[in-house]
Amino acid sequence: MAADRLRSIIERVERLEEERKALAGDIKDIFSEAKSAGFDVKVIKQIIRLRKQEPAEVEEQETLLDIYRRALGM
Repeated sequence: MAADRLRSIIERVERLEEERKALAGDIKDIFSEAKSAGFDVKVIKQIIRLRKQEPAEVEEQETLLDIYRRALGM
């Protein structure tokens, strides 16, 4: 019984890893499409990262970035 359960868990993880691999390939293709359309992929990735954060957290980071820029005369 325990061996069957273990096998099931391992097989599920393996399937999910394959799905993740396929999804990573799809994401790579989308970034390639964006790049060929003239978009800056680094900026798109930054936007995606920002959209995952809370608005207050983004605002705090932008404020700190502005303070640091001013301190450096930028």
